Amino acid sequence: MKPILAISVLLLFAGCSKKFLDTKPLSQIQASDTWKDGGLAEAFVTDIYNGLGNGGFDEQQLSSLSDEAVFVHPGRGINTVNEGTLGPTNPGWVSNTYEWGAMYSRIRATNVALENLKIATFTDTVLNNRLKGEAHFLRAYYYHQLVRYYGAVPLVTKTYDLNQDYSLARSTWSDCVNLIVADCDTAVSLLTGKTLAKGRSTAVSALALKSRILLYAASDLHDVPTAKANSQIISTYSNPELLGYTTGDRKARWQTAKDAAWAAMQAAGGGYKMDLTAPVTAADGQNNYVSIAMGGGSNAPGLDKAASKELLFERDFSSQLVSGGPGTDGTSVGLDNGPNGYHNWAGNAPIQELVDDYEMMDGTKFSWNNSAQASAPYKNRDPRLSATILFDGANWKPRDKITSNPDPANQIQSGSYQMSGGTLQAGLDTRQSPVENWNGSWTGYYMRKFIDPDPAVVDNNTRQYIPWPVLRYTEMVLNYVEANIELGNEPEALIWLNKIRFRAGMPATTASGTTLRDQYRNERRVELAYEEHRYHDARRWMIAGATLGRKIQFINVIGNLKPGALAPAPYHHDETLYNYSYSPVIDNSLENRTWLDKMYFRPITRDEVNKNNKLIQNPGYSN
Repeated sequence: MKPILAISVLLLFAGCSKKFLDTKPLSQIQASDTWKDGGLAEAFVTDIYNGLGNGGFDEQQLSSLSDEAVFVHPGRGINTVNEGTLGPTNPGWVSNTYEWGAMYSRIRATNVALENLKIATFTDTVLNNRLKGEAHFLRAYYYHQLVRYYGAVPLVTKTYDLNQDYSLARSTWSDCVNLIVADCDTAVSLLTGKTLAKGRSTAVSALALKSRILLYAASDLHDVPTAKANSQIISTYSNPELLGYTTGDRKARWQTAKDAAWAAMQAAGGGYKMDLTAPVTAADGQNNYVSIAMGGGSNAPGLDKAASKELLFERDFSSQLVSGGPGTDGTSVGLDNGPNGYHNWAGNAPIQELVDDYEMMDGTKFSWNNSAQASAPYKNRDPRLSATILFDGANWKPRDKITSNPDPANQIQSGSYQMSGGTLQAGLDTRQSPVENWNGSWTGYYMRKFIDPDPAVVDNNTRQYIPWPVLRYTEMVLNYVEANIELGNEPEALIWLNKIRFRAGMPATTASGTTLRDQYRNERRVELAYEEHRYHDARRWMIAGATLGRKIQFINVIGNLKPGALAPAPYHHDETLYNYSYSPVIDNSLENRTWLDKMYFRPITRDEVNKNNKLIQNPGYSN
């Protein structure tokens, strides 16, 4: 019976119209149809934004490859990078927001879009031009991601068919920068005057990206004579044109960077509270900074949603997200990085080196050699410190929303405290805590920046909708300040540097010369903390050996009862009852950090070299 049934079915199909065989799957769209319909073409370009991933909100963050933080969970490949053992066969942890293959897959998609938009048959020319502008921006962005990690890369500006030779040599650094700038300029021309949804590229975001790449291009690491003078590995590399400019007028490059930053600032129409002529109060400075970090995405009382104007290009997270992809229902950055005493995972814990670089409120440097400062290291500090980092005694969210109520004061407990019987009791947010001690911070600190302070957002079980700041206005101002310093225009640099400081509640600086450069670099460090800048800044300034390569310092906090005092039950931070001591400690047990100059650039993996034998490896690595 089965053979007869089979034949019957075949005869039935044979007697039907041949159009049956030409029907299209209802759940699929043929590639050629994409460019006949404006909506489908827009959906194709929208998907390219998925290369942004979660922005910088992955569980493992770039901050932990710098002297901002350490990742507290070993075995994830971060120590491979920080201890200098990375290479072509073992690159360590690599985020898909800059991984070689991931970026080229997105670049190919932009090339597909650009080629097909030229011959698209849908009639909405305004939409067509806008999509071209977005594709040019996205190609520039993904190439900029590659070059700031790997140096020069092969420039692919067309699609390849099957059975073609895909091998392609790395272009020069100069050619890569020129392509990124050209794509940004094209995006500006196509997107000017266009109104786009949040999360999509605009003319302003293209100007901002142009500013960033030109700042990098003018920096020490990418001026080959300067780089060679500062690195033995680079000085002996046979292909320096892959790393930077071998000739040319460096002053002209700084001028170009200055002009690009100014153009972005002007096009953006001003940032958030950048018109101040004197410092705000410390409380207002902290609130300003938290409001900026929230980007308008928090409903916490007292925050200013107008701070969202800082964002020139962002990665949004919501169920209505225009760019789709990972995290469309929000991110778990609070769970990933919050205190274990709240049943969170500690993640990218701040290290003492970052804490120490926040100035005192009067603008002087903090020093452990100053006994008054050392005895109360978190008091009278730059308000951005308490807006960025949770330290012992800091006020935080209600604990009783996620656990029992062991701490009605809702304060961070990252030290050990003497009880009335004389014994020391470990705090709830330590690695000796009775609450998930394995998730405690090693450093005595927790990340606060980007974690929604709204008490209704319970980090352990609630996702948040804070946007990731891919490009923001204050970065443009800092770029402008840096270029002016390098060009010797110190009065102009001071005007704009102090605008940033005033907004944070910090006094004006009048520094000059090398002192001004150092203070600017520190200002950039604290203002852009946890925003994926420090790793790149330390490398392009070629100060990584003295910064990224330092041994990690933690803090040891002890609270001893004052004579005759009785310990509160439950414990809370109380300076009338306790004498607190704070001791910085070098600890290499989690990571034994080092710096090797090969780490100025990431290795190209063996797999990529095997696929493309024209690739030249970066200095310090062997295939």
